[in-house]
Amino acid sequence: MMKLTWLVVADNSRARIFSTNMHKGPIDEIESIVHTEARLHEQELTTDLPGRGNGKGGAGRHAYEDETSPREQEEINFARDLANKLDAARKANKFKQLILVAAPGFLGNLRSKLNPQIQNMVSFELAKNLAHLNADDIRQHLPERLPGS
Repeated sequence: MMKLTWLVVADNSRARIFSTNMHKGPIDEIESIVHTEARLHEQELTTDLPGRGNGKGGAGRHAYEDETSPREQEEINFARDLANKLDAARKANKFKQLILVAAPGFLGNLRSKLNPQIQNMVSFELAKNLAHLNADDIRQHLPERLPGS
């Protein structure tokens, strides 16, 4: 019996999960997840402008800003939610191997949120944003023989 492989194709606001049982065969989309908060404009993510202060050491006023913008925080939140979903699927034995294809920045966020058990199941990573492509086009960007299948 062949191992079931899941393929996660994501960007900062959308993740699509595909499955395959074959080394060289097609991929089948089984779920699409949209994180609408990551698609909002900065103004829609915050209700207030940054606070203002009079800097003691400098002339004029400046805005206080967080190190992480609201948009970046939503991307991190989405990566965490997706990692949790993958871990729940792992515990339910829904896949044996995992392939990650994601926009470079989001791939880093996702990788940092995956627990060691999931990290050990990742057989291939590709830092490309392919979330907008159809299944056949996504498959063309992957190795002819999928690792771990």
